[in-house]
Amino acid sequence: MKPGNDPNAPGDGGGNGRYRFDGIVVDAAAHTLVRDGREQALEPKAFAVLLALLQRPGDLLGRDALLDQVWGHRHVTPGVLTRAIAQLRAALDDDSQHPRYIQTQHALGYRFVGVLETQASVPAAATEADATGSLAAAVASAAEVTAPPIPAVAHSVDAIVEPPAAHADAAHAPARMSWVAVLVAVGVLGGASWWWRDRGQSAAPLEASIAVLPFTTLSEAREDRFFAEGLSVEMLNALAGVRGVKVAAWRPPEAIDRGQDIKALGRLLGVASVLDASVRRDGRRLRINARLSDTRTGYTLWSRNYDGDADTIFDTQTDIANAVAGALVEMLPEERESLQRRLAPTRNAAAFDAYLFGLKQMIHPQGEDARKDAAEQFRKALAADAGFAKAQAGLCRTEAWNFESNRDVDAFESARLACLRASNMDRTMGEVSLAMGDLYRVQGDAAQALKYYDAIVDDPAMRWQALVGRAQVRVDQGREEDAMRDFRQALLASPGNAQVHAELGYQQFRLGHYPEAIASYRTALSLRPDDAWYWSIYGGLLLTAGDNEAAEVALRRSLALEPNEPSLSNLGTLRYQKGDYAGAAELYRRAIELNPTDFFYVGFLADALEADPRTAAQAPATYAQAAALAQRFVDAKGDDAKALAALGWYRAQLGERDSALRLAQQAQALGHEPGDVAMFNAQALAVLGELDQARVALQAARKAGIPASRIDTQAALRRTGLATPPGAAAPTPPDPATPEAPPRGT
Repeated sequence: MKPGNDPNAPGDGGGNGRYRFDGIVVDAAAHTLVRDGREQALEPKAFAVLLALLQRPGDLLGRDALLDQVWGHRHVTPGVLTRAIAQLRAALDDDSQHPRYIQTQHALGYRFVGVLETQASVPAAATEADATGSLAAAVASAAEVTAPPIPAVAHSVDAIVEPPAAHADAAHAPARMSWVAVLVAVGVLGGASWWWRDRGQSAAPLEASIAVLPFTTLSEAREDRFFAEGLSVEMLNALAGVRGVKVAAWRPPEAIDRGQDIKALGRLLGVASVLDASVRRDGRRLRINARLSDTRTGYTLWSRNYDGDADTIFDTQTDIANAVAGALVEMLPEERESLQRRLAPTRNAAAFDAYLFGLKQMIHPQGEDARKDAAEQFRKALAADAGFAKAQAGLCRTEAWNFESNRDVDAFESARLACLRASNMDRTMGEVSLAMGDLYRVQGDAAQALKYYDAIVDDPAMRWQALVGRAQVRVDQGREEDAMRDFRQALLASPGNAQVHAELGYQQFRLGHYPEAIASYRTALSLRPDDAWYWSIYGGLLLTAGDNEAAEVALRRSLALEPNEPSLSNLGTLRYQKGDYAGAAELYRRAIELNPTDFFYVGFLADALEADPRTAAQAPATYAQAAALAQRFVDAKGDDAKALAALGWYRAQLGERDSALRLAQQAQALGHEPGDVAMFNAQALAVLGELDQARVALQAARKAGIPASRIDTQAALRRTGLATPPGAAAPTPPDPATPEAPPRGT
């Protein structure tokens, strides 16, 4: 008998609406998926796809049939189904290459291939787990449409802790930059010859409030998606500046369920009207369909079709903005002129196109060279229009990220020059203030950074980015409560934004709150399950927390999406901890090929070479290379405690005793990142023969949450008797006066 015909299989027709398989419980009525007792967040459409598959186990469901059943083919492309399947695989912990639950039939569709349990085979304990999971899922479901609560901090710390670096390289999963202005919005392209028709005209809404939905495109080309979403930025920014118009907080594409009707969207977003549009590009030909709808009646207030050439994009944007704003409020002539200025940051269509592409690559990198692509696109935009301030601001932010995350000292000077030029062009522009805030933040000038972030924090178009930037500064200052307050406000300003959850998780990581950080990244991944960098940072977090098995799964998932150096380095760390020094060295080399300016990767390679007797002779030259790179970085950013401690470790390995001790003291005195600093200092002190001080440093590392899997596998600590291989008795029991921190789970 086929699984789909089993009368005892628990499905919608089985009486209880629950499906169970391999420790997974799917409750159709409660809209929950619980795996191993833990609720997994799913978007409504992904859950609907799962139910469709479970209702016909073993049967092939065609792609078109699924699109019809779940989306009704309303303004969607096959890509939405692919994304839903990716989210389901993440929630089910299913491997697309070796599927246990969802099998892909190439170009045809999908089938559920798991084995459903009969009702009689379910243990009694499952009922309690279901109830617990349902409650958690209800909260998670609400979080998809409202600002998720910030996880409570279960303990306090006296200093900022950045994720461990030496052989726990989650710190090198880049702290992703906040989106420049990707507020879910819709912009419109125009045509030299456009035609329009009004239809479904009804009375204007009583309240002048509007939500601007993400622009959609029927094309699967990523350039077209970037173009459409980038145009959204310009339209929302412009409407947010119209007096008397209330513009809803931004919701990214992953937080908008396009299967809902206009009335439901209005209730969700709390607005009286919704602007939506679609764009089709064919060479230089553009076709735009824009529509303004009344959310109380569902009727169309205004609709217009545009068909023309790309060169008139700015005039078309202005026409649509004027029509929409005019339908909501009475506008003065000077307000219409202001709209036109805001919607024409450049008059060069090629420059604008390059800018939008660069913006998207900076915000949500896709591909191995995404950040490099972003910088190149901004430079391309500036080559077409040398006075394009937004492109200069984008270049400044990209290079500031490169300096901070890749330890590329030359990038800071590039960032500084780009910001200076942008400020000279238009210092009143919100994007310029955001870039200046980022520049001063990575430089370590908190006062100046806060000045620029505070200047735009009340601007609806800039609010969430400014709040995230301000929160990062406050973490640097040790003002944890203020930082968490800013993150709560950022989530209110941009509900369902995966980037805010990721930034929150990274700062929780820096503070040493590993379980909370892991939870934040799980939320980010539930919103963007196809983001390789999120998987990479998530894997690094799990590695830091000591969950090596889960870390390896996440890191390999990241690399399956795209090559990236943090995942390669962290996999190298796993090899190092298993004693496979040659395998670790190979992975570190591959990471260095992708990012040759980051001295941490070079230092990790030196550690692996030094630990292996067959390659130990190569280690000194590699430590010297790491020291040279690190010295350049600390010369530019002397308040980076972890970089100072790492440099001290390299100097100790090179026999430079006085320099190593001085650097260790400087790093500890800063009070930042105590876990990483303690680990580097413990190793440096050990090789210098200062064993008592090394023991004190190890106690500080344990207290900061550094797992035993990291401490006990360090070759330098094992050689000096400060660490013992797993399974052996510990030679240095904790001091009763300073008890070891309890293990922190995930």
